[in-house]
Amino acid sequence: MEEQLNLLPATVLTRTINRPNTTIYYPQLAGLANQQAEKDINRAILQTVQGLIHEQQRVQVPGNTQMQGSFEIKTNERGIFSVTLSNYAYTPQMAHGMTFLGSVTANTQTGKLYTLRDLFKPGSDYVTVLSENIKRQIKERDIPTLGNFTTIKPDQDFYLADKSLVIYFQLYEITPYYVGFPMFPISVYDLQSIIDESGPLGILSAS
Repeated sequence: MEEQLNLLPATVLTRTINRPNTTIYYPQLAGLANQQAEKDINRAILQTVQGLIHEQQRVQVPGNTQMQGSFEIKTNERGIFSVTLSNYAYTPQMAHGMTFLGSVTANTQTGKLYTLRDLFKPGSDYVTVLSENIKRQIKERDIPTLGNFTTIKPDQDFYLADKSLVIYFQLYEITPYYVGFPMFPISVYDLQSIIDESGPLGILSAS
């Protein structure tokens, strides 16, 4: 019974960073059975939020910058939590605003924070498998790219949603600005041969 309780969705509180011209909403987990796990995940979320703020400070011109941040919970079940965090900023006299996206995927029982590599069996060529799938999607969906897409980074951005791994890229990373964030959902069932059964994809796809 206790294990089942642990696997209920985590309680999510909305926190706010309020500064002049800046309002950023971000999530924090509460009431986890493992308090150290709660601390570790919440720290990772806040670090990601602060990292996005720093990215904006790097690209914005000096001036009266307006900044807004929000989040979307993508998975909150079976002890797996996956969230995306977005940060939009605009400084007058720039042609348009800029948005950065970050994400955190974690195990709410252990506090483990997952990188892309952690989702797959050790030694599996996940980079090639995912890159080939994305190449196919680019062609099928007729997505305009900046040059030929060749491969993802081993630590490419991702989140988990609806029994899918979603690989995403930042604005300008592989596509023109007007395309928005290129997102590539890949069904867990297409990755069955290489996923780590004890990792989040294995947990979420178990019947």
